[in-house]
Amino acid sequence: MFNWFSKNKPKEKDERVDADQTKLALATTRTGFLSKLGRLFSGKRQINGAFLDELEEVLLTSDVGVETSIRIIENLEKRVLKDAYVSQDELHEMLAEEISMLMPDVSLPLAHNFTLDQIVKPYVVLVVGVNGVGKTTTIGKLAHQYAKEGKKVILGAADTFRAAAVEQLTIWQNRVGVSIVSHGMNSDPAAVAFDAVKQAVEENADVLIIDTAGRLHNKIGLMNELSKIRRVIAKFKPDAPQEVLLIIDATTGQNAFEQAKQFTSSTQVNALAVTKLDGTAKGGVVIGVSHAFNLPVKYIGLGEQAEDLKLFNKYEFIKSIFAS
Repeated sequence: MFNWFSKNKPKEKDERVDADQTKLALATTRTGFLSKLGRLFSGKRQINGAFLDELEEVLLTSDVGVETSIRIIENLEKRVLKDAYVSQDELHEMLAEEISMLMPDVSLPLAHNFTLDQIVKPYVVLVVGVNGVGKTTTIGKLAHQYAKEGKKVILGAADTFRAAAVEQLTIWQNRVGVSIVSHGMNSDPAAVAFDAVKQAVEENADVLIIDTAGRLHNKIGLMNELSKIRRVIAKFKPDAPQEVLLIIDATTGQNAFEQAKQFTSSTQVNALAVTKLDGTAKGGVVIGVSHAFNLPVKYIGLGEQAEDLKLFNKYEFIKSIFAS
């Protein structure tokens, strides 16, 4: 095995399990990407201008995105001499290393895991995204993971627009065994968020996760409401929310870039969760959105069960894409 992959081996048993699940979930993405690279490399051993042009097209058609594809090609040009001869394995190693350098890592004030090391409580997570990406389900899975670590969790039902939203969140509340703050349908979302933060502080909760309405990213009024929610939260707890988590659906491909653009301009998103990675051929969007908006991917959804929401490990993700 070549250097980049051998340098980034998992160290713990549970990491090995997650790596295997990631590899399995990314099978469709990997098959498409590697087959394109294989056809590109067939009969060629030179990295020259024509080769790089074709490689750029492979990246673009793998949903990596324009900006990220161009950056990868530019960086590869700097690494190799004109007409340099490389093996296909060496090309995979170079691509893996370039991709890993373009994806930012999680850093404070974001919690690195579910143990909340070095985090001042309550840790407030504001969850945003368009309809249908799996926001409420992701919140339920997050609550499950934190509760499993013994953390006191409160949910804020600030999606007061959709009739079933509060009901769906309440189902997760009962399933996981956590608290919820809700004012019911058609109430003021900012008021729900404020009261949820107030209760989390008063009850010395470890984590507060606030649901928001699944809004279309091109609805300016609804997007402005997110800014209001954030301002109201900060009035009671100036350092909150520590995490503004944008949920994107991997199956939407390039549309995820427009969603990220609009949400990052409306509220200070600082983390990504990518759902529905299992079975889609568009896993490359994880790389492109993370790089284009300088956002760390914190979670990936690899299945329907609560345990299938995983903390993201970019090295295992990249290795899973290139695994033969």
